[in-house]
Amino acid sequence: MTGIILILSISIAALGLIVFFNFAPQLGDKARGERLERMQSTTNYRNGKFYNTIPTGMNMKPGKMLGVMWKFIFKKKGREPISAFHVKTFKTEYFLNSDPNHLFFSWFGHSSLLVRIDGKILLLDPVFSERASMFTFMGPKRFPYTHYMDTDQLPPVDAVIISHDHYDHLDYKVIRKLADRVPAFYVPLSVGAHLEKWGVPSERIIEIAWWETTQLDSLTFVFTPSRHFSGRGLNNRFTTLWGSWVIVGKKERLFFGGDSGYFPGFKEIGEKFGPFDLTFLECGAYNENWADIHMMPEETVQANIDLKGNILMPIHWGKFSLALHPWKEPVERALKRSRELNVNMITPEIGRIMKLENKMVTPLWWQNYQ
Repeated sequence: MTGIILILSISIAALGLIVFFNFAPQLGDKARGERLERMQSTTNYRNGKFYNTIPTGMNMKPGKMLGVMWKFIFKKKGREPISAFHVKTFKTEYFLNSDPNHLFFSWFGHSSLLVRIDGKILLLDPVFSERASMFTFMGPKRFPYTHYMDTDQLPPVDAVIISHDHYDHLDYKVIRKLADRVPAFYVPLSVGAHLEKWGVPSERIIEIAWWETTQLDSLTFVFTPSRHFSGRGLNNRFTTLWGSWVIVGKKERLFFGGDSGYFPGFKEIGEKFGPFDLTFLECGAYNENWADIHMMPEETVQANIDLKGNILMPIHWGKFSLALHPWKEPVERALKRSRELNVNMITPEIGRIMKLENKMVTPLWWQNYQ
């Protein structure tokens, strides 16, 4: 009887997983028809997968993998803050009524940003859910904040911009809420299939490949390479494109890096589209075992130099623990290196509305927390 119960339990669990991975809406959808044909016509898509511009290591030996997993589960000290961050309450009216001749932006932790440029409001990689995970009950949980941003607190958004489809950059619940409220969604090739499944009308989705350009009134968007990967399920890595965004307005130029390991592409982008007034570059979730797909903080500073960035703002930190390093180590290492290389690096408080200026000074707010 015990054996029968055990077999039944395993069978039910296996069936549940099969059903989940075939029908859970947050996993998104795969490309078909014209979308798939367009992917197949691009130079970096072969044999059903997208490829980075240079060889990129992704596989760890089994022994190392087990060691990393053990540390993830049992070595958590210092990887998350002890107390809640005091978050600035986002002032929607101020953001809307700010001087139209200047660029304003606000950071909501990790890689989520709101930018007002040329009078247009852009929402970049918005992730407002409790967990960066396919599950609601497990996976990386956001750090304690005194206040969390949500879609209901946003001003009218002109465009959502997505760098790639990982859960800490593409939030199913957020897209569902914004599907009928935002007129345009700019995404990498194949990511549009996810958005359509989640209720975004196809005519609102602008889906482009590396080096392609599109317009939003006076704004020019160029989708540029990064060194990373994609995927929302267990076996669909590299099936959607990933990348970075160049945003060019009448006066300002921005670079939004998404996720990337350090690579020569930063210098190429800088030569083609720089100099940039402000770069948003990942700083966090790094480890020597996956150094090809996430930069070390010192490389973040060098990437800004390669891009010809005037001001560097590190993102991809301060909200989720996605690696083994202490939570404040990324920004501290980046700050140290930026001072050594005379790079102007800013670290605005979460939720604070910032006005872009040539020389900016921000507080070292994270030093107040353990």
